[in-house]
Amino acid sequence: MIALIDRLPAHGADAQAALRELYDLTSAKLYGVALRVVGNRSWAEDVLQEAYLNIWRIAGDYRASLSPPMAWMGVVVRSRALDFLRRRASQRADQGQALDESVSDTVAGDGANPMDTTQASEQAWALHECLRKLEARQREVVSLAYLRDLSHSELAAQLKLPLGTVKTWIRRGLDQLRGCMARFA
Repeated sequence: MIALIDRLPAHGADAQAALRELYDLTSAKLYGVALRVVGNRSWAEDVLQEAYLNIWRIAGDYRASLSPPMAWMGVVVRSRALDFLRRRASQRADQGQALDESVSDTVAGDGANPMDTTQASEQAWALHECLRKLEARQREVVSLAYLRDLSHSELAAQLKLPLGTVKTWIRRGLDQLRGCMARFA
């Protein structure tokens, strides 16, 4: 096998014959390597083709003293397979980004987009769950302060509670809400 690899850097019929013979001797095992990495028969065939072209190109760099021929070719196939998977992932990401931009351009307007609405719904649900965990009086004070925009003094007067109690309940309620909402983030 080393003799075949040594003949690859040459040009012409001798190099082609050496590559064909090398392919016949090793392709079944190397196809298995490619298939294990990419997990798809068609992709593994593409990877194997790229790998053999690469093996032909870099055959002059092969050093028998560093590794056996099959190990070296296995590394080449594995590298090509990983490169193939990275390219596919990158293409999918690019296509996904293009689709996101296209959808964004299509539905752009003054109103909220579906993603904004979904996020707002999730946040509203989380806030509802966190408010539910507060004590009833504390929940009432926090809700009135923020939903009706009442000052601490106005709340104390409306609820007939001492001002210090209202301030404490609001501060503790907000601290509990922050901690609870952080778990949903």
